[in-house]
Amino acid sequence: MIVEPNPMHIILANWYAQNRRDLPWRHHPSHYQVWISEVILHQTRVIQGLEYYQRFVGKWPSVAELASASEEEVLKMWQGLGYYSRARNLHHCAKQVVEQYGGMFPADFEKLRQLRGIGDYTASAIASIAFNLPHAVVDGNVYRVLARLFDIDTPINNNKGQKQFAQLADALLDRKQPGLYNQALMEFGALHCTPQKPNCLLCPLQSQCLAFGRQTVMQRPVKTAKTKIETRYLNYLVFKYEDNIYLRKRSDKGIWRNLYDFPCIESEKNMSVEEVLSSKEFTQITGNKPFTISNTSHVFTHKLTHRTLIAQFIEIKLSQELPPIETKDIFLSPEKDLGHYPIPRLIDLYLNT
Repeated sequence: MIVEPNPMHIILANWYAQNRRDLPWRHHPSHYQVWISEVILHQTRVIQGLEYYQRFVGKWPSVAELASASEEEVLKMWQGLGYYSRARNLHHCAKQVVEQYGGMFPADFEKLRQLRGIGDYTASAIASIAFNLPHAVVDGNVYRVLARLFDIDTPINNNKGQKQFAQLADALLDRKQPGLYNQALMEFGALHCTPQKPNCLLCPLQSQCLAFGRQTVMQRPVKTAKTKIETRYLNYLVFKYEDNIYLRKRSDKGIWRNLYDFPCIESEKNMSVEEVLSSKEFTQITGNKPFTISNTSHVFTHKLTHRTLIAQFIEIKLSQELPPIETKDIFLSPEKDLGHYPIPRLIDLYLNT
């Protein structure tokens, strides 16, 4: 697709100069700072992401220092952002950059793309912002702005739409200042051409916006129907013995791999406390050792991308240690040390109540 030159580059650059947020990775954007900021902001809003960014670069100011950290330290620092596979990829990528490129990200899109956890979006961001290479960034903000400017009704969450928008973004790219242009376009979508209340009346691109002229702004961009959300029920057993608590390190290949939570009985439907305590799984864990129920939490609802978790926490006081458990993943830890372990957001929510 070929798009004739237009004043869009100049308009966005001027808007960006006057309205951009003062963010630390924009002052002197190094390859490392761009990478960390983009990976974190892919997960959360800027306000929350800023805190995580500052924590990461404060503790590990360089790729080499991040690579030398333990995975558990990285997971703990990432705690609360979700999608923990991205934290593991972040750590693995840092090691790759140190081992293969001496601690410097390569100024080459294809080589960036080959690093763990770096897709087209992140590779384009690093290439354009850190190295001023002509690669267009396409994120949610860019999808929205372009869908409205050109009144595109192709869904953005299928292969056809993603290819169409990638080609359009590349055709519009300011090849003289790709990093500036990409940041301006993303910032414009984040602050001005917003999902719910876009400031169309004072929009500097209003005269070029086809969706504004056709009154389809709020119908753009288009997304196909979401996949069915699965519901899972988690009955957590918070066993306490004297000043200690039983924890479980998740060794499975799920989204919480290598994070810590409590022994748990999963079910396909909601279970009462009595049903949990009378279950075969509970008996296998306790071995009929004496116990006292000290507290039962309210029900927590935790929504992930493709599933909803319904959880309750049953606090159980033990008069003696549990019998040897088949799985090596359950162990006894001083309760005061609980804050040292990386835990899922759901567990954090429970502990904070």
